Amino acid sequence: MAVTTDHDKAALLRTDDRPVYVIGGGPGGLAVAYALRSRGVRAVVLEKSDAVGASWRGHYARLRLHTTRRRSALPGLTIPRAFGRWVARADLVRYLEKYTEHHGLEVVTGVEVTRVDPAPDGQGWVLRATGGRELAGAAVVVATGHHHTPRTPDWPGRATYAGTLLHASRYREPAPYAGQDVLVVGAGNTGTEIALDLAEGGATRVRIAIRTVPHIVRRSVLGWPAQATAVLVRRLPAPVVDRLARVLARVSVPDLSARGLPRPRTGLYTRARQGAIPVQDVGFVKAVRSGRVEVVAAVESFDVDAVVLRDGSRIAPDTVIAATGYDRALTPLVGHLGVLGPDGRPLVHGRRCAKSAPGLYFTGFTNPLSGMLRELARDAPRIAKAVARRLPGSTR
Repeated sequence: MAVTTDHDKAALLRTDDRPVYVIGGGPGGLAVAYALRSRGVRAVVLEKSDAVGASWRGHYARLRLHTTRRRSALPGLTIPRAFGRWVARADLVRYLEKYTEHHGLEVVTGVEVTRVDPAPDGQGWVLRATGGRELAGAAVVVATGHHHTPRTPDWPGRATYAGTLLHASRYREPAPYAGQDVLVVGAGNTGTEIALDLAEGGATRVRIAIRTVPHIVRRSVLGWPAQATAVLVRRLPAPVVDRLARVLARVSVPDLSARGLPRPRTGLYTRARQGAIPVQDVGFVKAVRSGRVEVVAAVESFDVDAVVLRDGSRIAPDTVIAATGYDRALTPLVGHLGVLGPDGRPLVHGRRCAKSAPGLYFTGFTNPLSGMLRELARDAPRIAKAVARRLPGSTR
């Protein structure tokens, strides 16, 4: 499927027949494409799946944004009030579809870019894609996102484990697990929400294995969203925010030490800067306090018929769901260009380019407390401005 514009391409800024290619048809890619088009730059979005918003389509059914509707909209189109304050996953997908149509974005689906190289003539980039395609672009924006490739740890004994083990990306709803004993591994937002979903959806027993105790915050307190606080404090020194967060947590979140969830020793903002954002509570705390979700030690290894925990105990759940995150999988695409750090993250993002790769941009590879969608919306016009300035004949 391709969504194309009817606008006169002659009116677009000249790129010597080389458009700007945006890799990824999620919120970040679509926002950048709109921002580029607003500056008269032809942008072509390449999406490997058959529709925009592919990662959001695959998330579990009960998922809602932890950021408010107003602070989650992309440039040029508000999210309908009818979707409520906390937008549901399915409604966000509808919004992304409408966004593409409303702005007449040029989206080509079913095309996966496998490698990006500098053009032989030194002008722009060559993208190698499925079907043997080679595409010449004036600039490239990589927007493949945080949730690209599901990551499951290579636990000892995992290969010979006879039980059911699946990544959280394959979880949709609790019905298939009704009456089961389920172990969820990982206490991020995904793991805690899936555990809650299972407990409310009929699983006989739900346990959650935790390696690092997470910070937990209320999604909103007396109507004030946690996101708004994150926006206000984002420029403050980490020690100051850590202290403020510690006080707020003691007031708003009960002590769950007796249930296996002591308060973390490392500060919230310090942890966030290391890449671990806090869990936003939408019912998990209540489920732990009531015993409907049991906290257990981290998974150490697997036996043929059991899961071995770090404290030495052995359990035999019917199903293990690994909420263990995703890999960005950027190394095959751009790893040879010197633009990635040791952890596989882009060295620069937003409007900046690495010195070794002028005209190559990244968006959506940070995970800020202030909200991913908000930062994507802020990044898009900045990237578009930087791209337009680099194009031939630009006076911008």
